[in-house]
Amino acid sequence: MRTADISRQGLVLAATALVLAATLPTAAEAAASTPPSGHYTGSLSDGATWIADVPEQWNGTVLLYSHGFGHLEPRDAPNGSNQALLDAGYALVGSSYNPNGPLWALNDAERDQFATLTAFRSTIGRAERVISVGQSMGGLINSQIARDGAGRIDGSLNVCGLVGGGIDVANYQLDGQYTIATLLDPDHDHHLAGFTSLTQPAQVAAQLTDVVTAAQKTPEGRARLTLAAAYLNLPGWPDDKTPSGTPGTAPTDYLPSLLSFFTGARYSIEQSAGGNVSWNAGVDYTALLKKSAHADEVRKTYRAAGLDLHKDLATLTRNAHITADPQALAHARRTSTTGQGLAVPLLDIHNNVDEIVPAEHETAFRTRIKAAGDSALLRQAYVDRAGHCNFTPAEIVAGVNTVNERVTTGRWGATATTAALQASAEALHLDGGAAFVDDKPGQLVGVREGITR
Repeated sequence: MRTADISRQGLVLAATALVLAATLPTAAEAAASTPPSGHYTGSLSDGATWIADVPEQWNGTVLLYSHGFGHLEPRDAPNGSNQALLDAGYALVGSSYNPNGPLWALNDAERDQFATLTAFRSTIGRAERVISVGQSMGGLINSQIARDGAGRIDGSLNVCGLVGGGIDVANYQLDGQYTIATLLDPDHDHHLAGFTSLTQPAQVAAQLTDVVTAAQKTPEGRARLTLAAAYLNLPGWPDDKTPSGTPGTAPTDYLPSLLSFFTGARYSIEQSAGGNVSWNAGVDYTALLKKSAHADEVRKTYRAAGLDLHKDLATLTRNAHITADPQALAHARRTSTTGQGLAVPLLDIHNNVDEIVPAEHETAFRTRIKAAGDSALLRQAYVDRAGHCNFTPAEIVAGVNTVNERVTTGRWGATATTAALQASAEALHLDGGAAFVDDKPGQLVGVREGITR
């Protein structure tokens, strides 16, 4: 090489070095650009509060967490999984939702969650990737985020999500309570919907609980309670798969502890919508029972009790007269439904025996996502364990890791299969282990209509 060429090359290298020196951050600048680990808090314009936790070894992914029904306090991870997720390198953030609204927070929750993500970026820094996570009612909120979050989130995980939506929940809970009131306490006029104060649902729940307690003492009463349990999509039937190591619980045994919760939750949905969103006028209760996977068990119980099931079903159909408030129903369709589509990949994980949010919600959701043409973005998995949102830290982390991999690779492949999720969870060696299992829930009984946006 000639001397002149060497000189020119040296000048180029020197100039390049000067440019790099001017553009590369100093050690101090690099340290400052990495958010310090720790706990962060803040507030939003509507008074909602948010919290965030950043691990020392942040992997660049933040989990935007939507919590469930029952409180308006900030949470940033599913129950019991905070430390496991931080140890896995994920940052966590979530809001309380609007503290001035009802516990059924669907009017404001999606907006508040996106605002929380903006606050995280402003306060802590921009994440390389955002995965939204929702639990129970938060699963409904999170499914809306997965529908509307293009450009803001990259993927989603639901655990025990109430993905059937608020209208479905209000209707099948109405069906179950209407059955109890009509067949087991016909001499009293129970106010089952259209509540105007919190004392009304509390009073109705107390009355129906007394009716259930008395009915459990006779074969005829237990038979009619099985019919109500079928309409409520309750688990624990003899033909159900019993989770490993879980003592069997009959579907009717759930009723005394659930009636108060169901009635109070329906009141909160009505508060959110501004009126009654459930109805049974025009419902054919014979046709409704045929949708239940447990219809044969109901018939068997009725025969054993010497009761006429057809007569009871005719009574239910004939006396069904409750109507929804049109404006409230329209509001709930806008705010409290999901399944109209997906903008990002979504993995749903559900306990196969869940008395609060039955796994049949997943069937309704899958049907609607298919109708929207987005089945390729959805995967569903089940855990062999009883209880609402009863997951181990390993199952939660495995779910997040699976969504993270889907976002990275652009395809599901075999990552969301039962075997892959189980292997991923076991490899974490966390307390509680994992129990992913193949399952296929039946139809969600009580669905009145297709959901429109």
